[in-house]
Amino acid sequence: MLSLALITILTLCVLAVMGMPIIIALAASVIAFLFFSSGWELALPQQTLVGVSDYILVTLPLFILAGNIMNVSGIADRLFAFASAAVGWMRGGLAHVDVMVSIMFGGMIGTSVADLAGTGSVMIPKLKKAGYPGPFACSITATSSGIGILIPPSSPMILYSAVTGTSLGALFLAGVIPGLLMGLVLMITIGILARRNGWSPMQSFEWRELMRTGKEAILPMGMPVLILGGLVFGIFTPSEAGAFAVAYAIILSMGVYRSMSFVDLRKSLVEATVLTGEVLLVVGFSVALGWALSAVPVALLDMMQYLFPFESTIPQIFLMLGLALIAGMVLDPLIPMIMPVLLPSLLALDVDLVHFGVLMVVTVVIGQVTPPVALALIVAARIGREDIVATFRANTPLLLSMFVLLILLIFFPALTTWLPSLMM
Repeated sequence: MLSLALITILTLCVLAVMGMPIIIALAASVIAFLFFSSGWELALPQQTLVGVSDYILVTLPLFILAGNIMNVSGIADRLFAFASAAVGWMRGGLAHVDVMVSIMFGGMIGTSVADLAGTGSVMIPKLKKAGYPGPFACSITATSSGIGILIPPSSPMILYSAVTGTSLGALFLAGVIPGLLMGLVLMITIGILARRNGWSPMQSFEWRELMRTGKEAILPMGMPVLILGGLVFGIFTPSEAGAFAVAYAIILSMGVYRSMSFVDLRKSLVEATVLTGEVLLVVGFSVALGWALSAVPVALLDMMQYLFPFESTIPQIFLMLGLALIAGMVLDPLIPMIMPVLLPSLLALDVDLVHFGVLMVVTVVIGQVTPPVALALIVAARIGREDIVATFRANTPLLLSMFVLLILLIFFPALTTWLPSLMM
């Protein structure tokens, strides 16, 4: 059985490295398993339907749609002005603004690639025009976009909740402090690079400007706060939170600011439908892959117990995150693919699933900016029309800072579990 699992994994990796669409690679890997095991051919569609039947996945298209509406309506301009007033006075001011915009904008969209698409076309040209190296402009925009999948709402956390059964409200709360810490770590790295390279502030600090721009940005920033508060205090369920997010985005964009037309709304609906279909197909095939690899968790657990024959779970967590990181370098999205494989081992080791969920999301962020695939860096380099190898190289200090954050979260789980335990 383990040999069949190895064939399945190799099929998936080879097709992914060859550049095949991940949906085709997933389906082909399960078909390879069924072929060599003489399995029942209907198992693939059956397991795929099981994968997309979880009710929590109703929230996914709703949050994707809400994010698309906020993106198309030009909300980013208000957030950029507020971020400039708040952190533009520091050394490397515009790079700090890039990070802060990702903190605010990502909290509305919930996916890093969508955040990158929304802010990258604005921030990368601004950074290059201000004299920052093009590869650095692409790398900081790509890396900071990962903050968006830690600060709620978060599509990867929705997928993690669907696979593991973990409370979505608890996961959303658990991501707040790590998301802010990620922004802090990136800004510290920018400060060091700014001092070394002589990057100057973009403007002086003025309380009046901060208050003016903050007033204009307060309504857009209210979406994640209202969603999180509603979930924590039981005002609405996760699916109702998604519907509320869509209604809030439409009212804000078409009623309050009047910055979006019905043509723009139609465009948002079409884009959200296409993206939702792609993600749900990946989720369904990923569950089928987890079913095909059902023998792997037992072997993985036995291997971990052999390599680390002591009671502490930290070495086991390091090993599982290492496996997830390696997979995340070539696969996207990662969580629905690997969590069905890791979940039995986590349950056997009695690992806190909320804590591990945040660690997995941070690992996803790191995987998106780690070669050979580095999806976020590739997208950013294309937006900025920069050499991808130079962008990889410029991202090295930021990538190292992300690893420091991951290690910090592993050894201090209270950074993720304190807020959920306090509020829930």
